[in-house]
Amino acid sequence: MKILAPLAVSLMAFSAQAADLTVYTYDSFISEWGPGPKLEAEFEKQCQCDLKFVAVEDGVSILNRLRIEGDSTKADVVLGLDNGLVEEARATGILQEHGLTLPAFKPELKWEDKTFVPYNYGYFAFIYNSDKIKEPVKSLKELIDSKASVIYQDPRTSTPGQGLMLWVKAVYGDKAPEAWKALAQHTTTVTKGWWDAYSIFLKDGADYVLSYSTSPAYHVISENKTQYKAAPFAEGHVPQIEVAAMTKTTQQPELARQFLNFLVSKDAQTIIPVTNWMLPVIEGIELPPVFSELIQPQRIGFSNEEIAKHRKDWISEWRSSAVKE
Repeated sequence: MKILAPLAVSLMAFSAQAADLTVYTYDSFISEWGPGPKLEAEFEKQCQCDLKFVAVEDGVSILNRLRIEGDSTKADVVLGLDNGLVEEARATGILQEHGLTLPAFKPELKWEDKTFVPYNYGYFAFIYNSDKIKEPVKSLKELIDSKASVIYQDPRTSTPGQGLMLWVKAVYGDKAPEAWKALAQHTTTVTKGWWDAYSIFLKDGADYVLSYSTSPAYHVISENKTQYKAAPFAEGHVPQIEVAAMTKTTQQPELARQFLNFLVSKDAQTIIPVTNWMLPVIEGIELPPVFSELIQPQRIGFSNEEIAKHRKDWISEWRSSAVKE
């Protein structure tokens, strides 16, 4: 057994500590079925580092944690904010420009930003069981005017919930309060996060659940189930572009940049669609056949700047209107 001198042990410990990279993300990302474990294994092969994920419930929770921690945050990278949160995250002053030359992103993302790196995207959609619902609703207005039971997520704590808030506002404008009141009459429950809502739905807890246009791919590939479908809506669908960014307080800036670059590499982009069940942000990624069978939504919604400007008012509008009478 070799005995190392105290100085050598100290240097080795310092070196190991210096190679840590802490990434804040949401809990489903690092679940055993999420992309986190595979991405961690692949990145650690390349970086000779220890990648540490720290999970909170959702992208909104990531933003709230950054605000609370401020410059004392332990995060080197935050992963899981989306286009509806980027301007408020930028305004915290905690993030910095990445300085990278990134690959070309898909044109439909319309993404140009020096701080936030997109790593997957999709469209919010209502999922239903086609074995039980033979004639699904064809628009947001038809869903809200129906008597179908619905589950969705709280826009204060969940990015899908926020997506629905933007969807209702885009379709109804000044009449959004009336739409929320109508929807409340047949809403089964409003959950804090996505997984709670989807779990209830899968136990026959409602006719429709707010999720993603790509959710049916999970059921086909992982469970060989084809009955779960996304309802295409005539008004269009609100997109979600999920992003990562590095903090200005990171002690590992080069490692943080390496990780951001890795997220948009072919290796990572091949893993993410079949673990996070979203779409890749770069061209040339081979996807399972079911992805070509998914609905192809028309994009509607607001600019990132508009969302940041009005989000608090729209949340207040939802809180005062989405109540059962």
